Amino acid sequence: MRLRSLGNSQLQVPPIIFGAWAIGGWCWGGTEDQLATEAIHASLDHGINAFDTAPIYGFGHSETVLGKALFGKRSQAVIMTKVGLRWKKHETARAFNHGNRISRNLRKESILFEVEQSLRRLRTDYIDLLQCHWPDPETEVEETMEALMDLVKQGKVRAVGVSNFDVRLLKRSLAHLGSIPLASNQPRYSLLDRNIEKDVLPWCREHQVGSIVYSPIEQGLLAGTVGPERIFPETDGRATDPKFSRENRIAILRTLRKADHIRQLHDCTYAQLAAAWCFHQPGVTAAIVGARNATQAIENAKSADLLLSPQQQQFLADQFSALNLGKRK
Repeated sequence: MRLRSLGNSQLQVPPIIFGAWAIGGWCWGGTEDQLATEAIHASLDHGINAFDTAPIYGFGHSETVLGKALFGKRSQAVIMTKVGLRWKKHETARAFNHGNRISRNLRKESILFEVEQSLRRLRTDYIDLLQCHWPDPETEVEETMEALMDLVKQGKVRAVGVSNFDVRLLKRSLAHLGSIPLASNQPRYSLLDRNIEKDVLPWCREHQVGSIVYSPIEQGLLAGTVGPERIFPETDGRATDPKFSRENRIAILRTLRKADHIRQLHDCTYAQLAAAWCFHQPGVTAAIVGARNATQAIENAKSADLLLSPQQQQFLADQFSALNLGKRK
């Protein structure tokens, strides 16, 4: 599998990155650790050596499962985790948060604390890519970048990135890092959500900041497997997401079927097609796709080898640009 440089950093990643949100078991219908471990190993075996996680995914559980699965295989893996979302028990918090109240914190002391906890859970002494999960409106981004710079100098972090940052914050982050590259931004991006094309993605291209995009198949909406009659349990975040209304699911399935000639030509699934479309876009380094078991991991890996022509890319973009989704449940 051909690897890609992540921005101006020394990291090399495949066009598909293993997303470890679901294996945390929080907010997406639960998980089974043994199946998750098998998915991680299958990903490595099929060329997907980059893994994106975060402390908040399962309140430490995703990192713990990933660290255990990669024990003895650390040199083969690129581990990406995050800082900036902290949690603590609170009796009024929503049930699917397991009684935790979540807050943003990108202050220096908090980042240093979080990294030590992540290193312990991941069973490693360094993190390949450390990312700010969400902006913290109460902390100056320069203080945050100072903490990341210190961690690079200490050898605990190889490269630094951000997630969900707008152009204003990206500019300030890049300026303060100085000689240390801003390796990447991690924004949401898919055939259903192309907002970053307005300014974030062009800025990243211009300044050689990599883009590793999340939700390329929109939690299954672009996989063609979430039928209009499906009912999600209360613990699944999709149960209250307006995008998953019955009307929207019908419209998306109808649009996906218009691309059947492309899917059949490449002998691929809708999910593979949607993920591949993302990493074919200029400036997008890789797409993050989750897997709960080995079968899903192997299917995800296959999408990394898809080569879409410019005409096929444009056809897909045009079909979904014409899609008018409502907000009804």
